[in-house]
Amino acid sequence: MSVGLLMITHRPFGADLLRVATEILGGLPQGVEAMEVVNDVPCEVLMAEALERLERLDAGDGVLILTDIYGSTPANIAVALLATRDRLRVIAGLNLPMLLRALTYASLALDAVAEKALQGGRDGVLLCSQRDDRT
Repeated sequence: MSVGLLMITHRPFGADLLRVATEILGGLPQGVEAMEVVNDVPCEVLMAEALERLERLDAGDGVLILTDIYGSTPANIAVALLATRDRLRVIAGLNLPMLLRALTYASLALDAVAEKALQGGRDGVLLCSQRDDRT
């Protein structure tokens, strides 16, 4: 078995990230979905949709939820889901390196997948500078 992965993001961020990850990895494992939030949809509707997706994605090893901006509607839905089950982790600040790590290590235990995703997200943010070799 493996950990399910649910991205709850503003539209179209989640689907775009999945498309890029699919190109990089040559496909996606089962148990991965992107739920894209439109701000005028009532929170009760979004919560019901998220719960349905959790049921589909949890094959027994839990679900990792990746969301984009902490404090936004997608993140608030994700955090509210924490009260619904034990085998659930939420990480805000989603970026492509984080997603790739989560997908690559989905066969590990839930907490290990969450840690790998966090590490990928942090390690993927760098200040780059141009090196001038002309001197």
